[in-house]
Amino acid sequence: MNTMKAISYPGLEIRRKSRLLIGVSIFCGTLQHLVAHLNVPPPPQQQAILLVGATIHPVSRTPITNGQIIFEGGRITGIGKTVLRPVGTLKIDLNGKHIYPGLIASNSVIGLTEIDQVRATRDVAEPGPNNPNLRTEVAVNPDSELFPATRANGVLVVHTIPGTEGGKGLIAGTSAVLRLEGWTYEDMVVKAPVGLHIYWPNHTKRGNWARRAPYNPDEPEKHPERMVKVLEETFDTVRNYWNAKRVNAPDWVVDLKWESMIPVLNKSLPVFIHANESAQILEALHWAGKEDIDIVIVGGRDAWRVAGLLKERDVPVILSPVQALPLRRWEPADTSLTNPARLAEAGVLFAIANSGTTFDAAIERNLPYQAAAAVAHGLPADEALRAITLNAAKILRVDDRLGSLEIGKDATFFITDGDPFDVRTNVEMAFIDGRQIDLATRQSRLYEKYRRKYEEPVAGE
Repeated sequence: MNTMKAISYPGLEIRRKSRLLIGVSIFCGTLQHLVAHLNVPPPPQQQAILLVGATIHPVSRTPITNGQIIFEGGRITGIGKTVLRPVGTLKIDLNGKHIYPGLIASNSVIGLTEIDQVRATRDVAEPGPNNPNLRTEVAVNPDSELFPATRANGVLVVHTIPGTEGGKGLIAGTSAVLRLEGWTYEDMVVKAPVGLHIYWPNHTKRGNWARRAPYNPDEPEKHPERMVKVLEETFDTVRNYWNAKRVNAPDWVVDLKWESMIPVLNKSLPVFIHANESAQILEALHWAGKEDIDIVIVGGRDAWRVAGLLKERDVPVILSPVQALPLRRWEPADTSLTNPARLAEAGVLFAIANSGTTFDAAIERNLPYQAAAAVAHGLPADEALRAITLNAAKILRVDDRLGSLEIGKDATFFITDGDPFDVRTNVEMAFIDGRQIDLATRQSRLYEKYRRKYEEPVAGE
């Protein structure tokens, strides 16, 4: 029998150790960015709080100048020019500030990703074309460093969605509406599931594979007609499964994938269809009508082209994003920017969101500036505010709790020194379910650290 003798080369060993040290250094550097944020979730509201002297923007009605708002037990109990003040209420004079309902990021992967370039921190998608039973809320990291930075700009609620692996997925799973504070994901959940997410195949051929190639099961995204067929077959299977369950067929067995899709068939859950081009949207509308299900279009870059049909079918749209280049070279540069104004003119219910990518998770705090860009291109300011508050809540079916400042709704709002669409405006206070939130962030702590450095006297002076 041959035996192999280990041979040691000093130079090779040194190089191996060097690579190991470099790897450890990179890993430790990554860990520094993954350390849980220092913000401690506050306890439930213990005392009634009355805010006076501010301009209140309820969204559901006209602003209230020098208004008052009182909240207790995490819910708004009074709002107007004057409200009743129970004994023991804490009064805070805001002296000319502004109060807005918490902004809602209606298309986001925040909580599912941390560092875009570190694969181990991305938990947005699972392999395979059909994953309807996946639940995004269970994968959310409550200690994400992105949460404090996001809520520091008034974005207090997010709709966290599932994605697809490498663009090859079809049915991605269900989404959840989360408040941006809590010890665990259970603490954060406002509603889950919110809807089933489908990434509609794109029939537009671009790039090196524009010419039709033989079918390759490893590249299904290049053959959208096959993907649509798979989707139709999947829904046929679910209907057969549901019918067998209802009649208690002898060969029926529980299947968690199909169980998760039954709420879609009985219309207790909508389907969020991610589609941008008009051909995709039209095909999705036709399919939804045939299947008799409720849908929401997400993306909707071409929604303005089919606005009349969307209004006729009562299909809402989450525009994601507004600040984007046109889909076609011959379209005007402001095509995406004028999309919200065109939908508003057509009477379509819509929300405004960021792109919903892992890149945008780190800048989810910029949500109000997506809406501000739409205002600069024809959308009335009050409609833009609704698009990131009440409209978003309606589309996500949480408008009984969020999206506007009304009696009985969650006391989730923020206080500013100006218009939230203006980048110069500062968010000075924020409440989620009546609990005041720590607005400190990694960035603000670093600012304070290095500001103090230059306040210290220089040696020798």
